[in-house]
Amino acid sequence: MQHSQTHLRTRPISAGHLRAFEAVARHLNFRAAAEEMALTQSAVSRQIQSLEQEVGVSLFLRHTRAVELTSAGTQLLTAVSQSLPRIDGAVRQIRQSAGRRAVSVTTFASFASMWMIPRLEQFQRDHPGIDIRIDASDSKVDLEIADVDLALRYGPKANMPPEAIRLFGEQLTPVVSPWLLKAGPPLLKPADVAQFALIEAGDAHHTHLAWLTWRRWFDEHGLHKLQPQRWLYFNYAYQMVQAALTGQGVVLARLPLVAESLANGDLVEPLPKMRMESPMAYWLIVGPRSAQRPEIRAFCEWLMVQSRITRQTIGEVPDPDTVDQMD
Repeated sequence: MQHSQTHLRTRPISAGHLRAFEAVARHLNFRAAAEEMALTQSAVSRQIQSLEQEVGVSLFLRHTRAVELTSAGTQLLTAVSQSLPRIDGAVRQIRQSAGRRAVSVTTFASFASMWMIPRLEQFQRDHPGIDIRIDASDSKVDLEIADVDLALRYGPKANMPPEAIRLFGEQLTPVVSPWLLKAGPPLLKPADVAQFALIEAGDAHHTHLAWLTWRRWFDEHGLHKLQPQRWLYFNYAYQMVQAALTGQGVVLARLPLVAESLANGDLVEPLPKMRMESPMAYWLIVGPRSAQRPEIRAFCEWLMVQSRITRQTIGEVPDPDTVDQMD
């Protein structure tokens, strides 16, 4: 489809055909787009033709068995792919605010399982009219466009946006079930860990999480050639701690994630003076469209109280990066 400059329009286009365009561009197939939208193929084709007439240029190259985006179509798809999710998210929030109050949180699975969920009962008791939705995923979510209010993230300060609020840092320390210590050999000095099975993340040596490894802990304490009785590998931190809880070995744990288990005696820290510093910290990021909602502020205030308790439990010295209340 060719259009001359005289056919180009200067007024904004109507938005009605953009969903059809986005679906066709995503599938590169009119039939698949039509099925997704519950329309006929001819109806979708007419919407695309109308959109091309409004824009003034062809958006697709039609081949016998396939379509492909033109350069103009690619340019428009970039804008539409960013805009439609933001519009949908805004509509969802408007609908949500007209009904029940809710807080949606994205965080990684181990943090949700080991830190947040065990503490949520207190918030629910204090705020019975607020629903909580937790999306536990290792994939980062863009709070600008996603239907998510808060992100709880793990990483160094350099990787966090300026608005991130530091909750607490972390140290790594060997922890073990008290029952394993009673039944097994003594664990009084660093070299004694070699008498136990050592629990570790299976991919830690091949990823950016190398500081979580027992080998780093060995090197820090001059045990360069130490080898344990055997290794036990898992994918996630909560799996490793669960193995330790059931007496299967000793895990080099992230102290904030096992603070409650240590406090209630389910796990013990046999070498408290052998903690190892981590370059990582835990952070709160509030979505820009959510910060002023009362339920969000209430949840953030609760998070800061819980974080202060965690810092006290693990003996963390007050940090200048830490903010104890929302501005």
